[in-house]
Amino acid sequence: MPRLTILPLGVTIDGQEGETVMEAAIANGLYWPTTCGGQGICTSCTCQIERGGDDLDAMGRSERRRLSEEFSEERVDRMRLRLACQARLRGDVLVTKKGVKGRSAIEQ
Repeated sequence: MPRLTILPLGVTIDGQEGETVMEAAIANGLYWPTTCGGQGICTSCTCQIERGGDDLDAMGRSERRRLSEEFSEERVDRMRLRLACQARLRGDVLVTKKGVKGRSAIEQ
């Protein structure tokens, strides 16, 4: 079972193999910022892969195009950016995404 650690929130959750980073977070009661609801057409769910990039499915052409339009291809590669709604878990991954909140923060 893949483990997903999310910074700066500092939580580690269990995900299902093949589940997206965002799906795993939501399934574990977290709020993950998104505008398009996981359709891969906005970039509000973009996260930085700190460790475990090889434990995600490879980035598809549409994800790369969308990220490159928003951030530039050089920045996408240098900062290891991925759309959390498209990056599928295959192993343990550490990501940084500001704005992810725990359930208690959402209910306030």
